[in-house]
Amino acid sequence: MLLSLLPDRVLPEETKLKRIAIFSGLAVVVLAVGAFLAWVTSPDPKHNPATFEEAPLVERVAQLEDAITLAQFADGDGVVRTILVLDFDGEIVTGVNLRELGGIDSSNLFEALASIEKLPITVEQAKVFPSIVLPMDRLLPSGTIGARHIGTGTNFPEHAEEANSTSVFGFPKFGEATPARTTVRQVPGILLDYEVELCMRFDRDIASVDDFDAAVKGVFLCGDFTNRNAIVQLADPDNLDSGSGFSDAKSGPDFFPTGPFLVIPRDWQTFVAKLRMTTSLNDDPRQDARGSEMTLNFRELVTKSLDDMSERRFLYRDGREFLAEGGMISKDMTIMSGTSEGTIFTGPTRGDLIEAVATYLLTGGPFAHERFLDSAKATFIENEWKSGHYLQPGDRVRHGSSYLGNIVVEVIQ
Repeated sequence: MLLSLLPDRVLPEETKLKRIAIFSGLAVVVLAVGAFLAWVTSPDPKHNPATFEEAPLVERVAQLEDAITLAQFADGDGVVRTILVLDFDGEIVTGVNLRELGGIDSSNLFEALASIEKLPITVEQAKVFPSIVLPMDRLLPSGTIGARHIGTGTNFPEHAEEANSTSVFGFPKFGEATPARTTVRQVPGILLDYEVELCMRFDRDIASVDDFDAAVKGVFLCGDFTNRNAIVQLADPDNLDSGSGFSDAKSGPDFFPTGPFLVIPRDWQTFVAKLRMTTSLNDDPRQDARGSEMTLNFRELVTKSLDDMSERRFLYRDGREFLAEGGMISKDMTIMSGTSEGTIFTGPTRGDLIEAVATYLLTGGPFAHERFLDSAKATFIENEWKSGHYLQPGDRVRHGSSYLGNIVVEVIQ
């Protein structure tokens, strides 16, 4: 009798276990399906959106009453000549050799300009002198001859929002200026990004704000290419002001293209504020901003930089660097404005996070030697590379401006 009752008493317990197993299996399936749906429906932005002015950009030379526009080229003997630029049509530049105005030949534009006793104050006055016509690809870089500069991060509000940054920060950037017609190398596996910026250089070393106020200031258009892998791997998202990752990401032999013209405004603040700069990628508009949108203007950037030169705190190639050597911005250095919204880089999406977790668990999870954060970064970089969103060989990056000329960079392997 007791034995005949046992199966009835045991069966309900087995049924409960079976039901638990079934429900657990269903829950796993639901979770897996939910995760899969969340993964496949995750957005995949190709670049950050930007706002664009309705009026097309008009590229021209500033009026002599407002600014002096200079350019340089090397003649057949290798002598560097400086010209006063009067006109250009995007590819052809017309100007007057400063020697025609009584000036000297010098590789330093400021020295060549200072040698002129009296400059024409109108285009009509300048046109009485013999003119010279040059293609843009003959012009030398408008940047300094130095290989060390001061980069600026998140100095435009919309870009700061893209980067989730709450402050403007500086970092040392290493690399020589390249000309307005140049190339940038794309290394397989590297997420190569563009940025358009305004740059400023000086006729003297800047060790104080008084030096800045007294200096002759030259403004030029520049690009700032970025290895986003280094940003992902090295930057501290909770403390971007540390600068970690940025020097490694933005330094390189072809990461600093500069425009064809060095423009010396009579009123630098008014001139910079109205400057417009743009980026297009294969003729697709990507960036469009005015100097007036800068959070800190160049005087404020110089002040901030001079206050941040006492400590060797900036990571670069596994070592630590000062923002600038000698506690000053030398005349061979450039200070950069930072860029506006519209860069390629976007943060990890929902799909990236789901895939990062799955990859981490499938490769051993907490029992593996790799930390989750390192695994997630590697997964994100791999996904971004496979997406093809970043600059590829054959791409053409064009930076334009209202008064500083333009830059065209061909991406090569």
